[in-house]
Amino acid sequence: MTVQIHFLPDDVLIEASHGEPILAVAARAGVNIPTGCLMGCCHACEVELDDGSAICACISDVPLNRTEMTINLSCDPIW
Repeated sequence: MTVQIHFLPDDVLIEASHGEPILAVAARAGVNIPTGCLMGCCHACEVELDDGSAICACISDVPLNRTEMTINLSCDPIW
């Protein structure tokens, strides 16, 4: 089963597998998510999901319970 992922503000759509790393999906889609520590500590890769929650993309996978999701890359204007 796949998940339809919509990256904003780039307006890029891509299909991903459940459990696939978010950074890998973004790279496949040609979307750049800035990273720092790659351990979730620095929050350079923080993105906002369609439900309003913020996650660190470097340590997050495509969730099992979704068929579609939106990832907004511009939730932190400092980075």
